[in-house]
Amino acid sequence: MDLLNFRLLLSFLFIPVPFSAYGFSPEVPALQDTVSFVSPFHEDNEKCFRCHGQTKYEYTNEALGKQINAIMCSERVMARDEFYESNHKSFSCSDCHSPDYVNFPHPGELRMEVKYNCLDCHGGDDSFSSFDFEEIDTDYRQSTHSMLEEEGFSCWKCHDPHSYKINIRDSKNLKETILYDNTICLDCHSDFSRFQLLTEREEINILQKHEWLPNQASHFASVRCIECHTRINDSILVSHLIMPKEEAVRRCNECHSSNSLLMASLYKFQSREQRRDGFLNGIILNESYVIGANRNVYLNNISIAIFAIVILIIIIHMVFRI
Repeated sequence: MDLLNFRLLLSFLFIPVPFSAYGFSPEVPALQDTVSFVSPFHEDNEKCFRCHGQTKYEYTNEALGKQINAIMCSERVMARDEFYESNHKSFSCSDCHSPDYVNFPHPGELRMEVKYNCLDCHGGDDSFSSFDFEEIDTDYRQSTHSMLEEEGFSCWKCHDPHSYKINIRDSKNLKETILYDNTICLDCHSDFSRFQLLTEREEINILQKHEWLPNQASHFASVRCIECHTRINDSILVSHLIMPKEEAVRRCNECHSSNSLLMASLYKFQSREQRRDGFLNGIILNESYVIGANRNVYLNNISIAIFAIVILIIIIHMVFRI
């Protein structure tokens, strides 16, 4: 199976399965954005979307005195609907891009303008303090991705500022969240034309690299890449410390146990009541039954005690027989 078919397989695996009682951490406010949102900068933004909101654009070539139709570079196409559903939908294009872009043709030097990073806006701002962007940055600086910055890697490689939206904290559908987050990884790791822009490594076949994983399709449908490839950090929303492949999770009991690491990653936004250990754990029972994660410590101890008593009785019986 090639990587294109692999991505298609994922899209079919992630069938929406609603879940209820989605508990949010009290210090992390849920966003109230809706698709009915109307931007105060809608008219200004339309001046950009008129060209960048579609694959084809047209302009008047004054030297030739005629209308020219041209194909917009795919990396310059920004979908209106995605932008107005994203975290940054209340912005004006000129909040991040030079207002000189209003001139067409755009001055060539604008291509070299320095792009903002996350901390330029979110760092040191009390209104964003609950999201701990500074600690996210610290996490990221230790990850394997940060080592690629000289080759052009940045926050935007994963979090397109025109379309990115926080998903796991607000979604009512865990399967959609898993698909959304995994697609962020697969945009590079299953697309060699993008992957080779950042590394000289040979193309990687994801299915072959994970062939050691039992019931592979079920794992891909039920957990995110970052569950196994990041180091857990309970103090931030999502861990950004991408570990070297040698340090990725490979031991079954790290997830398949009563204290499954999924409780501190994929299910961390569920209410504490739902995240209790053992067979009372409503999350794993309702969302995705994880063998070994539903054990109950009390039943374990009782079974061990019964086993010990039986052995003791047998020994006593043997002693009296002798």
